[in-house]
Amino acid sequence: MRRDEGADGEQRGVDASRVADRDLADERQLARHEALHDELAGDAPQDVTACDWPVAAARLLEREQASTEDVWGAQFQAAGAKYRVPRLEIFSGQYPTACGQGSTAQGPFYCPADEKVYIDLAFYQTLKDQLGAPGEFAQAYVIAHEVGHHVQHLLGISDKVDEQRGKSTQAQQNALSVRLELQADCFAGVWGFHAKDQFHINQDDVESALNAATKIGDDALQRAATGTIRPESFTHGTSAQRVRWFNTGLQSGSIQRCDTFSTRDL
Repeated sequence: MRRDEGADGEQRGVDASRVADRDLADERQLARHEALHDELAGDAPQDVTACDWPVAAARLLEREQASTEDVWGAQFQAAGAKYRVPRLEIFSGQYPTACGQGSTAQGPFYCPADEKVYIDLAFYQTLKDQLGAPGEFAQAYVIAHEVGHHVQHLLGISDKVDEQRGKSTQAQQNALSVRLELQADCFAGVWGFHAKDQFHINQDDVESALNAATKIGDDALQRAATGTIRPESFTHGTSAQRVRWFNTGLQSGSIQRCDTFSTRDL
């Protein structure tokens, strides 16, 4: 999911003070991971002790995020461009962002105004227990999807979509959002293609990620919540669409194959 700017519409790009504070912020981030320990310890998976769960989960997230940095850095370099790395913010409950207040209920999201990916570790328990999508690669898919929004931001795709939204009806805005989200799914697949060797990804891992994509399709979530589906209200795409586009990136490893805006067949 991609979050937009604050309500005042101010462009909150990374300013000089924010750049100067990054080293200190990195130190504080590790401290925050430790601070989550007591609050999240009760959510430990069975194969990880409650004492180790938050720190282990945070370290896994950082490893996955670092892998996206390697993959996208190489992709941008091959195209003659420089990849600007997004920051990963792990929080609990609520957290202030340049795109407004973040909360656990919103799920993971990317904020283009501060170029950060936000995630509450408790989401992974929701993914496992309530949505039935366990597994490390399923978790990695979630992070890779949000980093996909960062790639869209760097390529100027998000800005073009935002411009079109300003001239569109609500239904058209929803349709644009679906295409943006499906492209982020495809970009997540591109990461998976290039990270196969690093993470020793096998078919079981792939099935885990595809299962996660299936569980968070708009139709699946609406059917589970209300028993009915309303396609005109979709903002992320159906389960089948999300699986298809993630798999497109995963099988091809090509950014060019992720053009969800030109095709009529999503």
